[in-house]
Amino acid sequence: MITHFNGVGWKCCVVVMLFVASCMATADTLSGSRPNIILVLTDDQGMGDLSCMGNEIVRTPQIDRFYEMSTRFTDFQVSPTCAPTRAAMMSGRRPFEVGITHTILQRERMALDVVTFPQALQNSGYRTGLFGKWHLGDEDEYLPQNRGFDEVLMHGAGGIGQELYGDFFANSENPYFDNVLLHNDTVVKTQGFCTDLFFDAALAWIKTQEDSADPYFAYISLNAPHGPMIAPDEYKKRFLDQGYDESTAARYGMVENIDHNFGRLMETLGEWGALEDTLVIFMTDNGMSMRPIKKDGRKLLPFNAGMKGKKNSAWEGGTHVPSFWYWQGRFEEGADVDALTAHLDLYRTFCELAGARIPDSKLPPLGRSLVPLLENSQSDWPDRKLFVHKGRWDDDRWNKLSREENKFNGAAVRTERWRLVFNLVEGERTVQLSDVSKDPGESRDVAEQYPEVVAELSSAYDRWWRSTESLLVNEGLPAVPPEEQPLNLRYEKQRIELGIPEWSPDGI
Repeated sequence: MITHFNGVGWKCCVVVMLFVASCMATADTLSGSRPNIILVLTDDQGMGDLSCMGNEIVRTPQIDRFYEMSTRFTDFQVSPTCAPTRAAMMSGRRPFEVGITHTILQRERMALDVVTFPQALQNSGYRTGLFGKWHLGDEDEYLPQNRGFDEVLMHGAGGIGQELYGDFFANSENPYFDNVLLHNDTVVKTQGFCTDLFFDAALAWIKTQEDSADPYFAYISLNAPHGPMIAPDEYKKRFLDQGYDESTAARYGMVENIDHNFGRLMETLGEWGALEDTLVIFMTDNGMSMRPIKKDGRKLLPFNAGMKGKKNSAWEGGTHVPSFWYWQGRFEEGADVDALTAHLDLYRTFCELAGARIPDSKLPPLGRSLVPLLENSQSDWPDRKLFVHKGRWDDDRWNKLSREENKFNGAAVRTERWRLVFNLVEGERTVQLSDVSKDPGESRDVAEQYPEVVAELSSAYDRWWRSTESLLVNEGLPAVPPEEQPLNLRYEKQRIELGIPEWSPDGI
């Protein structure tokens, strides 16, 4: 049964009556307000994978309802792939600046000089929990337990079943059900579908925090709807009955399962009376990754909200994602924030809300705090340049060219108005300039009309590219065979010495 969170838990009547007075009374007090923070981040779910964004195939009523209640960042930018976005969030810096240039080959390990925002929150008295995907290094010193998280339930590598790159061998046969995971310092065997489990574990941990006096940060970082395309049968059935192929049914089934669990999260928080003290965020980590849809033998292009490109591209469709923020009675409901914002802004935002000091670090956060925009969606917000590059050079799989040969392969500069995209086509550099303020689908190249803009953004990109060279700390490392990956070594040692225990979250 699908849970709806528009009843008692949401206290909608109270919100409506108190909304205006509450916003006016608290608009200047968000700094240091110390809310609990719950960040739900999905994997490879694009802007077009929600019915509130216009998708007419998938149904996401719970997230749609959340969208209606939220402050929405309508121009929120991330990186084109998984680990880079996570690194930017945790560090407040662009991925290359913290050593992240790939999702595999040890090039997903976030530089140890980074002091993460969860560490800053810990220093300020917050309890912190991660449930799902980490993907910033599986060696002990890189694990989330050593980078700011008190409670951890995680798979390895970039996805469940990716044993070639470091996830547990035991997950390769049945990747999204009954998984082997790392719970704090112990390898455990779990039961059920992975998304259900991660929400169950997060809710159980949140309940414990609600019963204490400490504020908390819960990071529900899902591996779904990343491939392989696997979903519970009850979530695939509607699509299969309508003639959709198995891959489409499984992927959209994963999306609808996420929606169900998100609604369950919100309903439960409402029942606990937690929403008045809790900021909840729904985001995705990069653009959509989906094969063409097949229905009754016909091929259809997946809905992508009118954007060009998908995951692993430098176009808007690779980096422009949903970012919905809700705090009952504190944020304006149904408000759109059109300013150019990004993943690297989370660090300073969370620290300002928590009243947490930015830690001293060799790699301090460079993003901005979003608090002014949360207080007033029309606040002044100076223009900025965001730099994008998909990385992934010289991996002996997808790309055998060097870093320098890839300088203009899947790269972009984004400002409030412009997006300048570089690509290599048959070895030749191409450049396209789009006025995304008027042409969000990047359908028209206006480079010849605005050569001065191309020159300015190209020069800025050159300077940034050169500045990252000394920070690429993971380049040239040897490939690690699957049997020598750190989580598999841990699994085998524990299996021999202690065994692998069954584990499930405490009841909620």
